[in-house]
Amino acid sequence: MTDTSVTKVQSQHSPHGAMGQRYLASGIHLALRLWEKEPPGESKAYSTRDYETVGYVIEGRAELEIEGQRIALEPGDSWAVPKGASHRYIILEAFTAVEATSPPAFAHGRDGSTSSPQGVTGVG
Repeated sequence: MTDTSVTKVQSQHSPHGAMGQRYLASGIHLALRLWEKEPPGESKAYSTRDYETVGYVIEGRAELEIEGQRIALEPGDSWAVPKGASHRYIILEAFTAVEATSPPAFAHGRDGSTSSPQGVTGVG
């Protein structure tokens, strides 16, 4: 039988992760999270994650350093970080972005703080 359930999450009531992210709607294979007004700060250590991430910048500016490349992220930009890629984010201006992760980052401790966050708060 096909799962036809629908999930709605109001962001102001959604749970927060340890890195400052808000967990939004989630399915079995995909989850959304929100990084809201993440402040500029020091560069964080490089990290790798066991999930794929795609993101979209709502406001602010950051740089994504990934596998020897540096990518500027500004409002309207989207990006992808493949599973296992070494990367970090540098927040340049208060940064708001939404990300989708597959498989869901919060499940099975994937979103743990084994390095800097995959999300945006020092990102990566």
